[in-house]
Amino acid sequence: MGIFDKLKAVINGSTSADSEKFDTIIKQTHKEYILIEKYFYDPAINNLNVYKDVAANWGDNEKIDFAVYCIKRICATATARWGGAHSRAYEENQLCFAYLKQLFRSKLTVRGSDLYRILTTIYDSNHKDNTFTFQDWSLTYLINQFTKQLKDKTIDEEARKGLLVLKEKLEKNNKTYLEKENTKLLEKVEELLFENKEGSIRPVLFLGSDNLTPPANAILESQPDAEKRLWYELIAKAQKATGGKPSKKYISESKDIIILLGAEKFKKTAHQLFVTLIDLKETIVEHRSTYNNREYVYAEIEFLSGLNTEAMKGLVWMCSLFHDQQTIQTISRLADRCFKKIPQKGPASAGVGNACLYTLANSKGLDGISQLSRLRLKIKQNNTLKIIENYIQEAAAKHGVTTHEIEDLAVDDFKLKEGKRLWSIENFTAVLEITGIGKSTLSWLKEDGKEQKSVPAAVKEKHFATLKKIKDIQKQIDQATATQRDRFDRMLRSNREIKLEYFKERYVNHGLLDWITANIIFNFINEDTAVQAIRVKDKWFTADEEEINIDHYTRVSLWHPAASSTAAVKQWRDYLISNTILQPFKQAFREIYLLTEAEINTRTYSNRMASHILKQHQYVTLAKGRNWTARLIGSWDGGDQDTACLALPEYNLRAEYWVNSLNADDAFNDTGIWNYVTTDQIRFMNTQTNELIELIDVPAVPFSETLRDVDLFVGVASVGNDPTWQDSGGLPAYRDYWQSYSFGDLSEVAKNRKEILTGLIPRLKIAGVTTIQDKFVVVKGKLRTYKIHIGSTNILMEPNDQYLCIVPDRSKKDTTENVYLPFEGDNGLSVILSKAFLLAADDKITDSTITSQINR
Repeated sequence: MGIFDKLKAVINGSTSADSEKFDTIIKQTHKEYILIEKYFYDPAINNLNVYKDVAANWGDNEKIDFAVYCIKRICATATARWGGAHSRAYEENQLCFAYLKQLFRSKLTVRGSDLYRILTTIYDSNHKDNTFTFQDWSLTYLINQFTKQLKDKTIDEEARKGLLVLKEKLEKNNKTYLEKENTKLLEKVEELLFENKEGSIRPVLFLGSDNLTPPANAILESQPDAEKRLWYELIAKAQKATGGKPSKKYISESKDIIILLGAEKFKKTAHQLFVTLIDLKETIVEHRSTYNNREYVYAEIEFLSGLNTEAMKGLVWMCSLFHDQQTIQTISRLADRCFKKIPQKGPASAGVGNACLYTLANSKGLDGISQLSRLRLKIKQNNTLKIIENYIQEAAAKHGVTTHEIEDLAVDDFKLKEGKRLWSIENFTAVLEITGIGKSTLSWLKEDGKEQKSVPAAVKEKHFATLKKIKDIQKQIDQATATQRDRFDRMLRSNREIKLEYFKERYVNHGLLDWITANIIFNFINEDTAVQAIRVKDKWFTADEEEINIDHYTRVSLWHPAASSTAAVKQWRDYLISNTILQPFKQAFREIYLLTEAEINTRTYSNRMASHILKQHQYVTLAKGRNWTARLIGSWDGGDQDTACLALPEYNLRAEYWVNSLNADDAFNDTGIWNYVTTDQIRFMNTQTNELIELIDVPAVPFSETLRDVDLFVGVASVGNDPTWQDSGGLPAYRDYWQSYSFGDLSEVAKNRKEILTGLIPRLKIAGVTTIQDKFVVVKGKLRTYKIHIGSTNILMEPNDQYLCIVPDRSKKDTTENVYLPFEGDNGLSVILSKAFLLAADDKITDSTITSQINR
């Protein structure tokens, strides 16, 4: 029996006249479609004349008959192979699928008997070659149509029988790629089949097959019965969270349910669910699917399933109704967790993370904007950063201020005074004091002013909630000092000036920013002059220690060393050291990159940071951390080069740094990403004209800041910094680069370190055995003499310049923590000092991995 004879035999359920009419429709549709389209994959027939003029005008009964006809026709020819993508049977069956999709998604009255007829026709046991999915049959559209028409939420017996057939098939689905859609449809079917007896309510819980579902559902099921019913409604609502933002109707309907539940009860349980997700660990999940009778197995790291992503996203959106500190802090922590990168996959849950950004941006007050400002400095995904930028700009426009000003306004002062906050509890005074960036202490004073070493027992027993609140505030302050340090450091790129009155109000008289700005150098400007000064105990002093009255000036800006003379920079550096002032970031000791003769000659590009070999993943992470846009490149078409970009909007400039793949010895990982890249030129574009500009026309500050960033990328990500790279194999053809970088000329960062070490070493207890010679810190130990390279921190041993590999142990206490440095944040400087202290007493080293090299 031929394929079309088989078709006629199967479709004989319809009347002969109907069958011929429907045959004609399919043939006419094919004839019209092929005139406008060559391919029949997922064809659209809604604009074809045969549909608009004929099929669309049929009554509901005729449309149902035609749907059944299409199903039978497809099943009749559903063999393992249709004869290829251009066979007539394949093309006409694709048109039948298109008609089913169009009919089921258009307005159509579907009775229980119709539903039974359609579902039993699809899943007729005689159709053994029917391997199509519910998605192929557009059954989600069909069930949605049927659900909309149920007024009293009850179904007749025929509909129930049909739905039970569908339920059985959905429960047996083994296609992993349809898991989310399958579960959603199964949930709808079970809801239709649920019989409401004696006022019972069908539980609506988390549905995803991930590690969140068991504990999250346990939290929901532990609620009192009356509240549980409302939580089922909220979860059902949350599961409908699609798209990037909620509608006003979505938030309004959610609010109505929350009012019935009680806002505090909602926040308490939502907080439990969010903390559960924050603490959730990624798992390796094995997926199995069958295609063409072959089973495919693959494993991936999973954090949150698609179904639970939507549910959690909805709950996060609902929290935009609240603006208390706990809610905002929890949502911010959840954003941190969701944007944490999973190797070879990306953010853990961008969907939930973006919902957190929406909620923070739409919370009342400015606490949410403060958290967005923090996240902007921490998150590295370019798309996410754009979302945050847009939210901050929207908030600034709403308040009629600039983005810098909205971030200033959003900084909480935490009721601090001179870096401290006090609480009186029982007969004790709790003193919270900032001691450094991201650091603070909490001490307890007795009535006589003497310190108590531990938390008083009375406070623990009677004021546990207050104690917890104080510790939460301490964490927030530690977080805020780190955030504001990074924000001010980034501000050095800009040319921002503010009015003196604003400066006093928002910085000097602000509880937190008062502490941050205490050791920062500012320019004070009026029409005639400008002076640089730093604040010491509410007085302002210049580098030559002359006190000034800042009220004589009208405008204020951050001082940048690239805009000052070498003598002025040195004077400020000497001032900081002589007064043992610790700056929160590198300002006076900031590396300065001025235009060189070579760059004047090359005119439009700089090769100063070219021809280096970088570890690609580390380089891209660093670049994104400094607000550059950069991407990983790999062994695919177009994956051999990239241009990292830094926007400098205040100057209408865009800096570019070119990198190329290093295709050597198949040096890429399992996903095809190159392990290493080589560096090329730096150049600047005018963003208004999109034209390349000459380096001599780039202002000193953005030029210096751009090259400083790139020097950081090279200084950290270069393979020359890795003490184990050569020993572990590296790339044999490029070992000369490792040697030349590890012990070669000093970069600007290293020159800066050398200047600091020159003044610092004579004041250390190892000064008698430590000197600086050219590019090295030389340490004379009891056993050997060591040369620590000031740039790479790698070590050579005299007399034969034997390489000594010491990998810093981050778990051990930092031996340099009590050594004064004029700024925070240079890990390389700390590593050099730690190695110097260690090697000065080389006869006391017990680590065999080190002693075996020294005694070799």
